[in-house]
Amino acid sequence: MRGVERHMKRRKKRNKTTVVPRTLEEYSLLSEHNQDLWDDIGQIVTEVKNGSSLRQAAMSFRRNPRLIQRLARPALRKRRNGRWAAKSHDSLLRVLPVPTSKGLVEIGVVDSRQASLLGKYWSVVARYLETGNASGLRGFAGKHVIDAAGKELPLLTDQQELDRLGSAGAFSFETLYGKVA
Repeated sequence: MRGVERHMKRRKKRNKTTVVPRTLEEYSLLSEHNQDLWDDIGQIVTEVKNGSSLRQAAMSFRRNPRLIQRLARPALRKRRNGRWAAKSHDSLLRVLPVPTSKGLVEIGVVDSRQASLLGKYWSVVARYLETGNASGLRGFAGKHVIDAAGKELPLLTDQQELDRLGSAGAFSFETLYGKVA
């Protein structure tokens, strides 16, 4: 832990206002305000990918577009017309919940493609829990996501386990888009 703190301090001196986390450990050392900012950055980049302008997306989260531009720089590119666009994939850290047989676990994902896979998985899980239609779950059988440390986490597709977690209250809108308690 000591080495990470030293590394973050060094990085903080270069980037005086906000540290750019690369691992879940670095993210957890950020202040709550900076964790919220970092969570918003991932969602803002996703909105830009989906067609919003950087300014519109930043303002919808009440964030300064220039700050987002600076912190999300690896995920953005400037077009010839001067507008900002999102790259097809990026390596920004996103902290996301993943259901396991032990409950929800927060993981750090550094590949936007892994974050997209997890988002599609959550949509299928939500549809299953709302309707009982398990056809979408079959597409995720045997699949996994890779966290920031390179560890593979299998995606839970066992219907009985998902039902158990759902009835225990493990899934809610807040768990998908907020912090895991």
